[in-house]
Amino acid sequence: MLQDFQGTTLGMAAKGMRNELYNMVNSAPEGPEREHFSKEMDSFFDLFGRYLTEKAKGQKINWNKIKSPKEEQIVPYKSLTPVASQASNAANLGKLAVLKLNGGLGTTMGCVGPKSAIEVRDGMTFLDLTVRQVEYLNNSNSVNVPLILMNSFNTDVDTTNIIQKYSSHALQILTFNQSRYPRVGKESLLPSPKSYADNGPNWYPPGHGDLFESLANSGLLDQLIADGKEYLFISNVDNLGATVDTTILDHMAKSGAEFIMEVTDKTKADIKGGTLIDYEGQVRLLEIAQVPSEYTEEFKSIKKFKIFNTNNLWVSLKAIKRLIEQSAFSMEIIENIKTTDGGEKVIQLETAVGAAIKHFNNAHGVNVPRSRFLPVKSCSDLFLITSDLYSLNHGVLNMNPKRHFQTVPIVKLGDHFKKVGQYLGRFKSPPHILELDHLTVTGDVTFGSDVVLRGTVIIVANHGSRIDIPSGAVLDDKVVSGNLRILDH
Repeated sequence: MLQDFQGTTLGMAAKGMRNELYNMVNSAPEGPEREHFSKEMDSFFDLFGRYLTEKAKGQKINWNKIKSPKEEQIVPYKSLTPVASQASNAANLGKLAVLKLNGGLGTTMGCVGPKSAIEVRDGMTFLDLTVRQVEYLNNSNSVNVPLILMNSFNTDVDTTNIIQKYSSHALQILTFNQSRYPRVGKESLLPSPKSYADNGPNWYPPGHGDLFESLANSGLLDQLIADGKEYLFISNVDNLGATVDTTILDHMAKSGAEFIMEVTDKTKADIKGGTLIDYEGQVRLLEIAQVPSEYTEEFKSIKKFKIFNTNNLWVSLKAIKRLIEQSAFSMEIIENIKTTDGGEKVIQLETAVGAAIKHFNNAHGVNVPRSRFLPVKSCSDLFLITSDLYSLNHGVLNMNPKRHFQTVPIVKLGDHFKKVGQYLGRFKSPPHILELDHLTVTGDVTFGSDVVLRGTVIIVANHGSRIDIPSGAVLDDKVVSGNLRILDH
Protein backbone atom coordinates (compact mmCIF):
# COMPACT_ATOMS: atom_id res chain seq x y z
CA MET A 1 0.00 0.00 0.00
CA LEU A 2 2.82 2.36 0.98
CA GLN A 3 4.52 1.66 -2.35
CA ASP A 4 1.31 2.56 -4.23
CA PHE A 5 1.15 5.83 -2.29
CA GLN A 6 4.82 6.54 -3.03
CA GLY A 7 4.34 5.68 -6.69
CA THR A 8 1.37 8.06 -6.97
CA THR A 9 3.24 10.84 -5.13
CA LEU A 10 6.31 10.47 -7.33
CA GLY A 11 4.13 10.34 -10.45
CA MET A 12 2.62 13.66 -9.37
CA ALA A 13 6.13 15.02 -8.72
CA ALA A 14 7.21 14.11 -12.27
CA LYS A 15 4.12 15.80 -13.71
CA GLY A 16 4.64 18.92 -11.58
CA MET A 17 8.29 19.10 -12.59
CA ARG A 18 7.45 18.66 -16.29
CA ASN A 19 4.96 21.60 -16.16
CA GLU A 20 7.39 23.91 -14.34
CA LEU A 21 10.22 23.11 -16.79
CA TYR A 22 7.88 23.71 -19.74
CA ASN A 23 7.02 27.17 -18.37
CA MET A 24 10.70 27.96 -17.78
CA VAL A 25 11.66 26.96 -21.33
CA ASN A 26 8.92 29.22 -22.70
CA SER A 27 10.32 32.12 -20.65
CA ALA A 28 13.66 31.89 -22.52
CA PRO A 29 14.29 34.19 -25.53
CA GLU A 30 13.18 32.55 -28.78
CA GLY A 31 15.83 31.16 -31.11
CA PRO A 32 19.08 29.24 -30.44
CA GLU A 33 19.12 30.27 -26.75
CA ARG A 34 15.72 28.68 -26.08
CA GLU A 35 16.63 25.64 -28.18
CA HIS A 36 19.79 25.03 -26.14
CA PHE A 37 17.99 25.59 -22.82
CA SER A 38 15.19 23.22 -23.89
CA LYS A 39 17.76 20.46 -24.59
CA GLU A 40 19.33 21.09 -21.18
CA MET A 41 15.98 20.88 -19.39
CA ASP A 42 15.13 17.64 -21.28
CA SER A 43 18.39 16.11 -20.02
CA PHE A 44 17.62 17.35 -16.50
CA PHE A 45 14.11 15.86 -16.65
CA ASP A 46 15.58 12.48 -17.69
CA LEU A 47 17.91 12.63 -14.67
CA PHE A 48 15.06 13.66 -12.36
CA GLY A 49 12.88 10.85 -13.75
CA ARG A 50 15.61 8.29 -13.06
CA TYR A 51 16.01 9.72 -9.55
CA LEU A 52 12.27 9.31 -8.86
CA THR A 53 12.25 5.74 -10.23
CA GLU A 54 15.20 4.77 -8.06
CA LYS A 55 13.48 6.38 -5.05
CA ALA A 56 10.24 4.48 -5.71
CA LYS A 57 12.03 1.14 -6.05
CA GLY A 58 14.33 1.89 -3.12
CA GLN A 59 17.21 0.84 -5.36
CA LYS A 60 20.52 0.67 -3.59
CA ILE A 61 23.74 -1.07 -4.44
CA ASN A 62 23.79 -4.67 -3.16
CA TRP A 63 26.87 -4.75 -0.92
CA ASN A 64 27.15 -8.54 -1.07
CA LYS A 65 27.65 -8.41 -4.85
CA ILE A 66 30.65 -6.08 -4.60
CA LYS A 67 33.93 -7.80 -5.32
CA SER A 68 37.50 -6.62 -5.74
CA PRO A 69 38.29 -6.07 -9.44
CA LYS A 70 39.47 -9.06 -11.50
CA GLU A 71 43.09 -9.13 -12.60
CA GLU A 72 42.29 -8.15 -16.20
CA GLN A 73 40.17 -5.20 -15.00
CA ILE A 74 43.25 -3.39 -13.64
CA VAL A 75 46.50 -3.41 -15.61
CA PRO A 76 49.75 -2.42 -13.78
CA TYR A 77 51.40 0.59 -15.45
CA LYS A 78 54.81 -1.08 -15.22
CA SER A 79 53.56 -3.92 -17.47
CA LEU A 80 52.91 -1.47 -20.35
CA THR A 81 55.56 -1.08 -23.04
CA PRO A 82 56.81 2.50 -23.61
CA VAL A 83 56.55 3.69 -27.23
CA ALA A 84 59.86 3.09 -28.96
CA SER A 85 59.56 5.33 -32.02
CA GLN A 86 58.89 9.05 -32.32
CA ALA A 87 56.76 8.34 -35.41
CA SER A 88 54.35 6.05 -33.46
CA ASN A 89 54.09 8.68 -30.75
CA ALA A 90 53.30 11.43 -33.24
CA ALA A 91 50.69 9.22 -34.97
CA ASN A 92 48.88 8.56 -31.68
CA LEU A 93 49.15 12.18 -30.51
CA GLY A 94 47.68 13.35 -33.82
CA LYS A 95 44.45 11.60 -32.80
CA LEU A 96 44.36 13.05 -29.25
CA ALA A 97 42.53 15.98 -27.62
CA VAL A 98 43.13 17.05 -23.99
CA LEU A 99 40.17 18.10 -21.86
CA LYS A 100 40.43 19.79 -18.47
CA LEU A 101 37.49 19.97 -16.06
CA ASN A 102 37.40 23.69 -15.33
CA GLY A 103 34.04 24.21 -13.63
CA GLY A 104 35.24 24.85 -10.06
CA LEU A 105 35.77 28.12 -8.21
CA GLY A 106 38.70 28.87 -5.90
CA THR A 107 36.43 29.70 -2.96
CA THR A 108 37.64 26.90 -0.64
CA MET A 109 41.14 28.36 -0.91
CA GLY A 110 39.86 31.90 -0.33
CA CYS A 111 40.16 33.00 -3.96
CA VAL A 112 37.68 34.73 -6.26
CA GLY A 113 37.01 33.37 -9.77
CA PRO A 114 37.96 30.06 -11.42
CA LYS A 115 40.25 27.79 -9.42
CA SER A 116 42.40 27.37 -12.55
CA ALA A 117 43.45 31.05 -12.21
CA ILE A 118 45.17 30.52 -8.82
CA GLU A 119 48.96 30.97 -8.98
CA VAL A 120 50.60 27.70 -7.96
CA ARG A 121 54.25 27.79 -8.96
CA ASP A 122 56.76 30.44 -10.11
CA GLY A 123 53.99 32.98 -10.75
CA MET A 124 52.11 30.53 -13.00
CA THR A 125 48.49 29.41 -12.63
CA PHE A 126 47.04 25.92 -13.18
CA LEU A 127 45.97 27.09 -16.63
CA ASP A 128 49.41 28.54 -17.48
CA LEU A 129 51.06 25.21 -16.58
CA THR A 130 48.52 23.24 -18.66
CA VAL A 131 49.03 25.51 -21.69
CA ARG A 132 52.80 25.18 -21.34
CA GLN A 133 52.59 21.36 -21.16
CA VAL A 134 50.36 20.96 -24.23
CA GLU A 135 52.30 23.55 -26.21
CA TYR A 136 55.59 21.75 -25.51
CA LEU A 137 53.97 18.41 -26.42
CA ASN A 138 52.85 19.87 -29.78
CA ASN A 139 56.17 21.54 -30.59
CA SER A 140 58.36 18.56 -29.69
CA ASN A 141 56.22 16.08 -31.68
CA SER A 142 55.10 18.37 -34.55
CA VAL A 143 51.42 17.68 -33.77
CA ASN A 144 48.34 19.74 -32.98
CA VAL A 145 46.72 18.44 -29.78
CA PRO A 146 43.89 20.85 -28.92
CA LEU A 147 43.23 21.89 -25.30
CA ILE A 148 39.56 21.85 -24.35
CA LEU A 149 38.18 23.46 -21.20
CA MET A 150 34.83 22.36 -19.82
CA ASN A 151 33.64 25.44 -17.94
CA SER A 152 30.58 25.89 -15.75
CA PHE A 153 28.34 28.97 -15.78
CA ASN A 154 30.39 30.01 -12.70
CA THR A 155 33.74 30.06 -14.54
CA ASP A 156 32.86 30.70 -18.20
CA VAL A 157 33.07 34.52 -18.40
CA ASP A 158 36.32 34.79 -16.42
CA THR A 159 37.93 31.89 -18.32
CA THR A 160 36.98 33.41 -21.70
CA ASN A 161 38.78 36.62 -20.67
CA ILE A 162 41.81 34.80 -19.24
CA ILE A 163 42.49 32.61 -22.30
CA GLN A 164 42.83 35.66 -24.56
CA LYS A 165 46.41 36.00 -23.25
CA TYR A 166 47.29 32.70 -24.97
CA SER A 167 46.13 33.84 -28.43
CA SER A 168 49.73 34.13 -29.70
CA HIS A 169 50.61 30.61 -28.47
CA ALA A 170 50.88 27.69 -30.90
CA LEU A 171 47.87 26.01 -29.38
CA GLN A 172 44.19 25.63 -30.20
CA ILE A 173 42.07 26.29 -27.08
CA LEU A 174 38.39 25.31 -27.27
CA THR A 175 35.78 25.82 -24.55
CA PHE A 176 32.25 24.65 -23.87
CA ASN A 177 29.95 24.86 -20.87
CA GLN A 178 28.60 22.02 -18.81
CA SER A 179 24.86 22.19 -18.16
CA ARG A 180 23.06 24.54 -15.82
CA TYR A 181 20.47 22.54 -13.88
CA PRO A 182 17.82 23.81 -11.45
CA ARG A 183 18.07 22.98 -7.78
CA VAL A 184 15.00 21.11 -6.51
CA GLY A 185 13.08 21.83 -3.30
CA LYS A 186 13.49 18.81 -1.00
CA GLU A 187 9.87 19.00 0.18
CA SER A 188 8.10 20.32 -2.93
CA LEU A 189 10.20 18.35 -5.50
CA LEU A 190 9.77 21.39 -7.77
CA PRO A 191 12.53 23.50 -9.36
CA SER A 192 13.81 26.40 -7.23
CA PRO A 193 14.14 28.89 -10.14
CA LYS A 194 10.88 30.09 -11.62
CA SER A 195 12.15 31.44 -14.93
CA TYR A 196 15.07 31.24 -17.37
CA ALA A 197 16.19 34.74 -16.35
CA ASP A 198 16.54 33.82 -12.65
CA ASN A 199 20.27 34.38 -12.09
CA GLY A 200 20.36 33.65 -8.37
CA PRO A 201 21.86 30.65 -6.58
CA ASN A 202 18.97 28.44 -7.76
CA TRP A 203 21.09 26.76 -10.44
CA TYR A 204 24.05 24.40 -10.17
CA PRO A 205 26.51 22.60 -12.48
CA PRO A 206 25.54 18.90 -12.23
CA GLY A 207 28.94 17.28 -11.63
CA HIS A 208 31.40 16.21 -14.32
CA GLY A 209 29.26 13.23 -15.39
CA ASP A 210 27.46 15.79 -17.54
CA LEU A 211 30.56 16.01 -19.77
CA PHE A 212 29.41 13.63 -22.52
CA GLU A 213 26.00 15.25 -23.11
CA SER A 214 27.41 18.78 -22.92
CA LEU A 215 30.28 17.96 -25.29
CA ALA A 216 27.74 16.56 -27.79
CA ASN A 217 25.26 19.45 -27.36
CA SER A 218 28.03 22.02 -27.91
CA GLY A 219 28.85 20.55 -31.34
CA LEU A 220 32.46 19.97 -30.23
CA LEU A 221 32.16 16.18 -30.23
CA ASP A 222 31.29 16.13 -33.95
CA GLN A 223 33.95 18.77 -34.69
CA LEU A 224 36.70 16.71 -33.01
CA ILE A 225 35.70 13.53 -34.85
CA ALA A 226 35.59 15.45 -38.16
CA ASP A 227 39.13 16.72 -37.38
CA GLY A 228 40.36 13.11 -37.14
CA LYS A 229 40.55 12.99 -33.33
CA GLU A 230 39.87 9.59 -31.76
CA TYR A 231 40.92 9.86 -28.11
CA LEU A 232 40.10 12.27 -25.31
CA PHE A 233 42.31 12.61 -22.21
CA ILE A 234 40.18 14.02 -19.37
CA SER A 235 41.47 15.26 -16.01
CA ASN A 236 40.82 17.79 -13.25
CA VAL A 237 42.50 21.14 -13.95
CA ASP A 238 43.93 21.16 -10.39
CA ASN A 239 45.71 17.78 -10.76
CA LEU A 240 49.25 18.83 -11.66
CA GLY A 241 50.28 15.20 -12.21
CA ALA A 242 47.78 14.69 -15.04
CA THR A 243 50.06 15.14 -18.04
CA VAL A 244 49.74 13.37 -21.41
CA ASP A 245 51.33 9.93 -21.03
CA THR A 246 52.18 8.42 -24.41
CA THR A 247 52.60 4.92 -22.90
CA ILE A 248 48.94 4.87 -21.76
CA LEU A 249 47.81 6.42 -25.05
CA ASP A 250 49.64 3.70 -27.02
CA HIS A 251 48.16 1.00 -24.76
CA MET A 252 44.70 2.40 -25.49
CA ALA A 253 45.30 2.40 -29.25
CA LYS A 254 46.66 -1.17 -29.26
CA SER A 255 44.21 -2.73 -26.79
CA GLY A 256 41.13 -1.23 -28.45
CA ALA A 257 39.86 -0.10 -25.01
CA GLU A 258 37.13 2.53 -25.24
CA PHE A 259 37.69 3.79 -21.69
CA ILE A 260 40.72 3.70 -19.40
CA MET A 261 40.68 4.99 -15.84
CA GLU A 262 43.97 5.77 -14.14
CA VAL A 263 43.87 4.45 -10.59
CA THR A 264 46.62 4.49 -7.97
CA ASP A 265 47.30 2.77 -4.65
CA LYS A 266 45.25 4.05 -1.75
CA THR A 267 46.89 5.60 1.30
CA LYS A 268 45.25 6.81 4.50
CA ALA A 269 44.88 10.24 2.85
CA ASP A 270 42.66 8.80 0.08
CA ILE A 271 40.09 6.80 2.04
CA LYS A 272 37.16 8.77 0.61
CA GLY A 273 38.23 8.41 -3.05
CA GLY A 274 36.04 6.43 -5.47
CA THR A 275 37.27 2.92 -6.25
CA LEU A 276 36.90 0.38 -9.05
CA ILE A 277 34.92 -2.76 -8.21
CA ASP A 278 33.64 -5.85 -9.95
CA TYR A 279 29.82 -5.82 -9.83
CA GLU A 280 28.08 -8.79 -11.42
CA GLY A 281 31.11 -9.36 -13.68
CA GLN A 282 31.24 -5.74 -14.82
CA VAL A 283 33.84 -3.12 -13.90
CA ARG A 284 32.24 -0.19 -12.05
CA LEU A 285 33.15 2.93 -10.11
CA LEU A 286 31.97 2.99 -6.50
CA GLU A 287 31.82 6.43 -4.85
CA ILE A 288 31.51 6.97 -1.09
CA ALA A 289 28.13 8.70 -1.66
CA GLN A 290 26.70 5.38 -2.95
CA VAL A 291 27.86 3.36 0.05
CA PRO A 292 25.17 2.46 2.62
CA SER A 293 26.16 4.08 5.94
CA GLU A 294 26.68 0.74 7.70
CA TYR A 295 29.47 -0.12 5.21
CA THR A 296 31.30 3.25 5.17
CA GLU A 297 34.17 2.04 7.35
CA GLU A 298 34.61 -1.04 5.16
CA PHE A 299 34.70 1.20 2.07
CA LYS A 300 37.46 3.30 3.65
CA SER A 301 39.53 0.18 4.41
CA ILE A 302 42.78 -0.06 2.49
CA LYS A 303 42.66 -3.87 2.73
CA LYS A 304 39.50 -4.49 0.68
CA PHE A 305 39.68 -1.50 -1.69
CA LYS A 306 43.36 -1.03 -2.49
CA ILE A 307 43.13 1.56 -5.27
CA PHE A 308 41.22 4.78 -6.01
CA ASN A 309 40.21 6.79 -9.07
CA THR A 310 42.54 9.70 -9.95
CA ASN A 311 39.92 11.03 -12.41
CA ASN A 312 42.52 10.87 -15.20
CA LEU A 313 40.46 9.22 -17.95
CA TRP A 314 41.17 8.18 -21.54
CA VAL A 315 38.01 7.84 -23.64
CA SER A 316 37.19 6.97 -27.25
CA LEU A 317 35.38 9.84 -28.99
CA LYS A 318 33.59 7.50 -31.41
CA ALA A 319 32.33 5.44 -28.46
CA ILE A 320 30.98 8.61 -26.77
CA LYS A 321 29.16 9.45 -30.03
CA ARG A 322 27.65 5.94 -30.23
CA LEU A 323 26.46 5.99 -26.61
CA ILE A 324 24.97 9.47 -27.00
CA GLU A 325 23.05 8.34 -30.10
CA GLN A 326 21.76 5.31 -28.17
CA SER A 327 20.84 7.51 -25.13
CA ALA A 328 22.78 4.86 -23.17
CA PHE A 329 24.41 6.98 -20.46
CA SER A 330 22.83 6.31 -17.06
CA MET A 331 25.51 6.94 -14.45
CA GLU A 332 24.66 6.43 -10.78
CA ILE A 333 22.93 9.50 -9.34
CA ILE A 334 24.51 11.29 -6.41
CA GLU A 335 21.93 13.16 -4.32
CA ASN A 336 23.61 16.22 -2.84
CA ILE A 337 21.45 18.01 -0.24
CA LYS A 338 22.26 21.67 0.42
CA THR A 339 20.72 24.33 2.66
CA THR A 340 20.05 27.73 1.08
CA ASP A 341 20.76 31.04 2.83
CA GLY A 342 17.02 31.19 3.53
CA GLY A 343 17.21 27.85 5.39
CA GLU A 344 15.40 25.78 2.71
CA LYS A 345 16.73 22.29 1.97
CA VAL A 346 17.35 21.75 -1.74
CA ILE A 347 18.53 18.76 -3.79
CA GLN A 348 21.27 18.80 -6.42
CA LEU A 349 21.32 15.71 -8.63
CA GLU A 350 24.84 14.98 -9.83
CA THR A 351 26.78 12.28 -11.68
CA ALA A 352 30.49 11.43 -11.91
CA VAL A 353 32.26 11.09 -15.26
CA GLY A 354 34.21 8.01 -14.07
CA ALA A 355 30.95 6.14 -13.41
CA ALA A 356 30.49 5.95 -17.21
CA ILE A 357 33.15 3.22 -17.29
CA LYS A 358 30.36 0.57 -17.18
CA HIS A 359 29.01 1.70 -20.57
CA PHE A 360 32.20 1.29 -22.63
CA ASN A 361 33.66 -1.82 -24.28
CA ASN A 362 36.92 -3.31 -22.97
CA ALA A 363 37.00 -0.61 -20.27
CA HIS A 364 39.58 -1.10 -17.52
CA GLY A 365 41.82 0.60 -15.00
CA VAL A 366 45.57 1.19 -15.25
CA ASN A 367 47.34 1.30 -11.89
CA VAL A 368 49.69 4.30 -12.31
CA PRO A 369 52.47 5.71 -10.10
CA ARG A 370 51.36 8.16 -7.42
CA SER A 371 53.18 10.96 -9.29
CA ARG A 372 50.23 11.10 -11.73
CA PHE A 373 47.98 12.26 -8.90
CA LEU A 374 49.12 15.64 -7.60
CA PRO A 375 45.94 17.60 -6.78
CA VAL A 376 45.95 21.01 -5.14
CA LYS A 377 42.83 21.11 -2.98
CA SER A 378 44.24 23.12 -0.06
CA CYS A 379 47.13 25.32 1.03
CA SER A 380 48.79 22.20 2.52
CA ASP A 381 48.98 20.86 -1.08
CA LEU A 382 50.21 24.27 -2.29
CA PHE A 383 53.00 24.09 0.33
CA LEU A 384 54.32 20.89 -1.30
CA ILE A 385 53.96 22.12 -4.90
CA THR A 386 55.89 25.37 -4.27
CA SER A 387 58.72 23.68 -2.37
CA ASP A 388 62.08 22.29 -3.47
CA LEU A 389 60.46 18.83 -3.49
CA TYR A 390 59.60 19.49 -7.15
CA SER A 391 61.30 21.03 -10.15
CA LEU A 392 59.36 22.55 -13.03
CA ASN A 393 60.17 21.59 -16.62
CA HIS A 394 57.96 22.74 -19.55
CA GLY A 395 54.98 23.06 -17.21
CA VAL A 396 55.52 19.55 -15.75
CA LEU A 397 56.37 19.05 -12.07
CA ASN A 398 58.99 16.36 -11.40
CA MET A 399 60.03 15.14 -7.97
CA ASN A 400 63.53 16.27 -7.00
CA PRO A 401 65.94 13.30 -7.51
CA LYS A 402 67.73 14.41 -4.31
CA ARG A 403 64.77 13.18 -2.24
CA HIS A 404 65.67 9.69 -1.08
CA PHE A 405 62.07 8.46 -0.80
CA GLN A 406 59.65 8.92 -3.69
CA THR A 407 56.80 9.44 -1.20
CA VAL A 408 55.35 12.86 -0.48
CA PRO A 409 55.52 14.19 3.11
CA ILE A 410 52.27 14.47 5.09
CA VAL A 411 51.53 18.17 5.65
CA LYS A 412 48.74 19.54 7.84
CA LEU A 413 48.52 23.31 8.05
CA GLY A 414 45.94 24.78 10.44
CA ASP A 415 43.19 27.36 9.93
CA HIS A 416 45.62 30.31 9.93
CA PHE A 417 46.88 28.94 6.59
CA LYS A 418 43.50 28.11 5.08
CA LYS A 419 43.26 30.87 2.46
CA VAL A 420 45.92 31.54 -0.15
CA GLY A 421 46.33 35.18 0.97
CA GLN A 422 46.90 34.17 4.62
CA TYR A 423 49.20 31.33 3.59
CA LEU A 424 51.45 33.54 1.41
CA GLY A 425 51.77 36.11 4.21
CA ARG A 426 53.19 33.47 6.60
CA PHE A 427 56.24 32.41 4.54
CA LYS A 428 59.09 34.72 3.52
CA SER A 429 60.15 31.95 1.12
CA PRO A 430 59.16 28.29 0.71
CA PRO A 431 60.96 26.11 3.31
CA HIS A 432 63.40 23.40 2.21
CA ILE A 433 61.68 20.05 2.77
CA LEU A 434 63.71 17.42 0.89
CA GLU A 435 64.09 15.36 4.08
CA LEU A 436 60.68 16.10 5.62
CA ASP A 437 58.34 13.22 6.54
CA HIS A 438 55.56 14.94 8.45
CA LEU A 439 54.68 18.56 9.24
CA THR A 440 51.84 19.80 11.45
CA VAL A 441 51.41 23.53 12.06
CA THR A 442 48.58 25.05 14.10
CA GLY A 443 47.98 28.54 15.40
CA ASP A 444 49.64 31.88 14.62
CA VAL A 445 52.96 30.75 13.10
CA THR A 446 55.20 32.52 10.57
CA PHE A 447 58.33 31.31 8.77
CA GLY A 448 61.41 33.33 7.82
CA SER A 449 63.38 32.64 4.65
CA ASP A 450 65.48 29.52 3.99
CA VAL A 451 63.98 27.48 6.84
CA VAL A 452 64.93 23.76 6.66
CA LEU A 453 62.41 21.15 7.88
CA ARG A 454 63.48 17.50 8.35
CA GLY A 455 61.89 14.34 9.76
CA THR A 456 58.75 15.01 11.83
CA VAL A 457 58.15 18.65 12.76
CA ILE A 458 55.21 19.81 14.87
CA ILE A 459 54.69 23.52 15.58
CA VAL A 460 51.85 24.54 17.89
CA ALA A 461 51.12 28.15 18.86
CA ASN A 462 48.39 28.07 21.48
CA HIS A 463 45.54 30.60 21.44
CA GLY A 464 46.92 34.08 22.10
CA SER A 465 50.52 33.00 21.42
CA ARG A 466 52.62 33.50 18.31
CA ILE A 467 55.62 31.63 16.96
CA ASP A 468 58.06 33.14 14.44
CA ILE A 469 60.45 30.57 12.99
CA PRO A 470 63.64 32.58 12.28
CA SER A 471 65.28 32.76 8.85
CA GLY A 472 67.82 30.00 8.30
CA ALA A 473 66.45 27.85 11.15
CA VAL A 474 66.90 24.07 10.86
CA LEU A 475 64.16 22.01 12.55
CA ASP A 476 65.02 18.31 12.61
CA ASP A 477 62.48 16.03 14.39
CA LYS A 478 61.35 18.97 16.55
CA VAL A 479 58.25 19.94 18.48
CA VAL A 480 57.93 23.72 18.91
CA SER A 481 55.24 25.15 21.16
CA GLY A 482 54.51 28.18 23.34
CA ASN A 483 55.60 31.69 22.32
CA LEU A 484 58.53 32.68 20.11
CA ARG A 485 58.68 36.26 18.80
CA ILE A 486 61.47 37.51 16.57
CA LEU A 487 61.53 41.27 16.19
CA ASP A 488 63.26 42.97 13.27
CA HIS A 489 65.74 45.63 14.43
